[in-house]
Amino acid sequence: MSFMLRATAILLVFVSLQGFAEGDASAGQAKSAVCAACHGADGNSMVPNWPKLAGQHEQYLVRQVSLIQSGARPVPEMIGIVPGLSPQDIADLAAWFSGQTKSGGVADEAQVALGERIFRAGNAESGVPACMACHGPAGEGNPLAGYPAVAGQHAVYTGNMLTRFRSGENWGEGDASSQVMNGVAAELTDAEIAAVSSYIQGLYLKSE
Repeated sequence: MSFMLRATAILLVFVSLQGFAEGDASAGQAKSAVCAACHGADGNSMVPNWPKLAGQHEQYLVRQVSLIQSGARPVPEMIGIVPGLSPQDIADLAAWFSGQTKSGGVADEAQVALGERIFRAGNAESGVPACMACHGPAGEGNPLAGYPAVAGQHAVYTGNMLTRFRSGENWGEGDASSQVMNGVAAELTDAEIAAVSSYIQGLYLKSE
């Protein structure tokens, strides 16, 4: 993962966020019923296939819903939901979910050693970089660069996304962050994906 590609990702995400409306969390709560079936009323999905939205960076949520709405990020389950959302709706929903507390998860102890090694150091032999280089040592992410908070996320969801990134899936030339993930995941083995996904599920973000 080159410095130039990461710098480009930061710049593109920063520029793309400039036109977004300011979100109102109270309004977002009132609009969130349609999201609750999959993501939970407070953004803590009970189904491991669907991501937890609680505590995610507001800008990241706005960006991802906008990508889904444009068709750049294909999520078939949301096809019938996102077309009717206005930019203000998206901003309000993002404000609401970002302000909720993400529930924790538990890592498989048998996979912690490998998962922690990949998360904190990567795999020098295969060229896999450390996850924490972009997502932070506690999995807190980097909102300016467009890298999400990952701590506590469902292992099933994280594993699915890493597998898809490894296969080359990304969200278009205008989304450098997902292209970065293509390079990051390219050399991950199935065992490494399973282990680091489980480790991430067991990470906890400290509340302020």
